[in-house]
Amino acid sequence: MPTHSHTWRADLYLLVATLLAGLGWIFSKEVVAVWPPLLFLGVRFFLGGLLLLPFAWSAVQQLKDIEFKIILRVGLIFSLGMVLWIWGLTHAKQLGVGAFLNTLAIVLVPVIAMAYGERPSVLVWLALPLSVLGMACLFLESHFALGMGELAFLGAAVVFALSFTLTSQAAYHLPILALTSLQLMIVGLVSLVLSAGLETWNFQQPASLWLWLALSIVVSTCGRFLLQIKGQGLAPASHAILILSLEPVWVAIMAALWFGESMSAVQLIGCVLIFSAVLMSRWKVIWQLLKG
Repeated sequence: MPTHSHTWRADLYLLVATLLAGLGWIFSKEVVAVWPPLLFLGVRFFLGGLLLLPFAWSAVQQLKDIEFKIILRVGLIFSLGMVLWIWGLTHAKQLGVGAFLNTLAIVLVPVIAMAYGERPSVLVWLALPLSVLGMACLFLESHFALGMGELAFLGAAVVFALSFTLTSQAAYHLPILALTSLQLMIVGLVSLVLSAGLETWNFQQPASLWLWLALSIVVSTCGRFLLQIKGQGLAPASHAILILSLEPVWVAIMAALWFGESMSAVQLIGCVLIFSAVLMSRWKVIWQLLKG
């Protein structure tokens, strides 16, 4: 299990992972504008895992059968979450509402983590509703509508909460590179199989597509999930998930800078509330760092 001395490093890994994830939304939006979403998901994750595999190969060779089964289990659960997420992204009537429903996973993680022996601190329980309120301010300015896309986002939130907890448990004991590489490849294979049966493939695309795809694979898949899973292995899942709740804040900021989208006063308040929730949940660590 991770020790308290590792917590600040876990926070740093997870913070950078949220920044890379925010960039991933920008890259993904550019790609899915011209490419089938499941095909994009499959290529992105399979190639991302394949790029990490040479660095993880020695650790992969030493994995036991039971460890392969653990990785397969978390990989398949994560695959289900990603497929639901891409379905929601494609069919949601109100993307902001869907994003809010998807990020409700932060509320579910501490509850699920308790079933695996974790005991979240009082500060974590106090920070959770503050974070949810912040995301509500960030996303729920549009009219609330619950359709197939929104239901898919809600289902993805439940699956991601379970996946996050199981991956955190696995990261305590398994080699990080091997776990990350194989998990990404499993998601990629599942997505490619589904895409082959449901979508039409077309590789005659403008050169700019391949640039956004490459950035998505290297930066927002290899880099993001390697740092995220490494951070998950150094901190309890109920703590780590609150750091990752910063992702929609970065997405909102990057969308404003890249696509020229503006943020209202209510949305800015939402960003402040989410930052405050993260600081509250990590106050003991921050105080210790300030004291040296």
